[in-house]
Parts: sequence; C-alpha cells; structure tokens
Amino acid sequence: MKRSTLLAALIGAFAFPVVMSAQAMPKSGAMPMKAPVGKSATVTGTVIDVSCKFGQGLSGADHKMCAEICSDRGLPLAVLGDDGKLYIPASTSMPGDAQNGRLKAFAEQRVTVKGKVFSAGGADAIQIASIAAAK
Repeated sequence: MKRSTLLAALIGAFAFPVVMSAQAMPKSGAMPMKAPVGKSATVTGTVIDVSCKFGQGLSGADHKMCAEICSDRGLPLAVLGDDGKLYIPASTSMPGDAQNGRLKAFAEQRVTVKGKVFSAGGADAIQIASIAAAK
C-alpha cells in the first residue's frame, strides 16, 4: 500500500509541471495573445486607495497616511478621474512592474497623469508616462 502511494506521489510530482506548462501554451494553430492597443491621453483626477475607497468609503486628506500604509502593503492605488472612470495603473516595461511607488507620493491628492490608456473588460488601465500635482 505504501509503495503504491509513494509511486502515485512521485508520478504526480513529475507530471504536474508538464501539465501546467502545457496549459500555458497556446493550442496548435491559436493566435498568440497581443497587447491591447492604447491611446495617448491626459487624465486629471485623484489618487485613491482602491480598497479603502470602495470597501470602506474612506478618502480625502485625513486618509492620506492610511493610503500610504496600504500602498506599502501592496494594496492598489489608482486614479479616480474627473470623468468618473477608475484608471488602474499598468506596467510600462515588464509584467509585475508595480506602479504604487509612483503614485504613493500623490495619495489622496489631485493629479494630472499622461500616458497610454487601455480599455478592456469594462475597466480602464493607464501606463503612466508622467504624473504631477494637478493645477
């Protein structure tokens, strides 16, 4: 009994990475995924702590320190545009290139962000080229 359990565990341990890598590969004849096409835009709005703003209704100058702490802990910051859209910062160079560090100094403040905007799946993302306090 022990021998069959050990054998099954070993087979599973070696087969799992093969199965997972096969799932990640496109099917034969499938088109590789393309990056979405964005357009250059300027967005003015407020840098918010997404979790506190939508989960607890917290925002504004009194919430700045909390937003900075949340940012340090990996909770996302985003730009709530004057147009009512939420712009999620997207990596500009490589996947996983976090943008919180660029937004943290502006937490709960009005900003003007220039970059490339992408819309997909009902959401808007922005690759930030520049960010400055709004005038």
